[in-house]
Amino acid sequence: MRLDDEERAMLAGEFGEPRRWAIAHQLAVGEFFDAADFVAVSQAHIMADTESLGEAGVRFLEQLAAAPQADRRVRVPAITDPRGIDFAVYRRLRQSDWMAALERRAIEALRALGVLMTDTCINYQTILPPVRGDHLAYGDTGVVIYSNSVFGARSNFEGGPSALAAALTGRTPRYGYHLDQHRRATRRFRLAARPADLAEWGAVGGIVGEACGSYWEVPLIEGIEEVPGSDALKHFGAAAASFGSVAMFHLPGVTAEDVAFAGPTPPSIPIGRAEIDAFLGRYAAPGDKLDIVVFGAPQLSLFEIEAVAGLLDGRRIHPDTTLLVTPSPEIKHAADRLGLTARIEAAGAILAAGICFYQSYARELAEANGWVRLMTNSAKLVNIIGGYGYRPTLASRERCIDAAVAGRVR
Repeated sequence: MRLDDEERAMLAGEFGEPRRWAIAHQLAVGEFFDAADFVAVSQAHIMADTESLGEAGVRFLEQLAAAPQADRRVRVPAITDPRGIDFAVYRRLRQSDWMAALERRAIEALRALGVLMTDTCINYQTILPPVRGDHLAYGDTGVVIYSNSVFGARSNFEGGPSALAAALTGRTPRYGYHLDQHRRATRRFRLAARPADLAEWGAVGGIVGEACGSYWEVPLIEGIEEVPGSDALKHFGAAAASFGSVAMFHLPGVTAEDVAFAGPTPPSIPIGRAEIDAFLGRYAAPGDKLDIVVFGAPQLSLFEIEAVAGLLDGRRIHPDTTLLVTPSPEIKHAADRLGLTARIEAAGAILAAGICFYQSYARELAEANGWVRLMTNSAKLVNIIGGYGYRPTLASRERCIDAAVAGRVR
């Protein structure tokens, strides 16, 4: 890789050990992907949940944080993905004190590095959305696919260490979705049925993702008659990324960039009502006792929180069922101010701010609470959570809440 004078100085340790480690790590990544050089980034989004970090990862962060302040402070705005603990409610969820202690250590270290603890996977809805052509070092797959597609910004899926390295150096290897040639459409789909709710938008994303099955495939979806809202695009993109490692999509007339194909125009794959229903049917479990309903992964927007509150007004969650709602901290503050939190909690639900359920020691939560059957309107979550021992059901927000009140899958 070509290095400029500053990059060579970082590699030589002239800017301190944290930046020397960071540029060396980025060189290894860049050389693996045949990057020619680095590109400057305007933001970094760091996945650093303590379930993934463990004791060794937290100690590594603490070692970086022990360097002199001038050597360790991030160079570009750096924010965090969801954490694993909400200190206000973790005991109600039967999470352990050792989990909270590890979380506090990680937070202290990240703050010492100058990272803003935003704790969100919907920073594009709550913090500072990127703009077209903006080069980024983003970690969460749902954040990356939304930013690449809807905004026309440019980011690869950055692992936690790589995103932290980008924050310390202010650049990232120039490969993948930073390059024009990888942003062209390679697959073509036609939507022949209008998704009725966010769960169905997630189902369409899951269908597209499974058909692509590769980070390097860029699907084009035609047949969109009405512009989907931000929450619909959020669920669609998060599912496509989860089911197929897809990092970008094109919706003609909706997403940011003009569509061009990487080669000859491919045949169109239809997605109709039968395909959507079949996808949902894979997760059906009518009549099963319901242990937990989770709204999250991705975190909820303020409008989603308002909709949940409206559906819960005057109702009560079944005593054998837990309803967990996971907004970003900013959305939680807004929900508090607008009285939405009080309405949701009056029904017996739990709001856990700044967390992601599957990054919150989900297996240990299942064991501690006896949870098996989980219901959600997030296609991304049903794809992931089975690996933690849950049996998931995908359904609309309304059906999820009806089931939470009944205590059984409806």
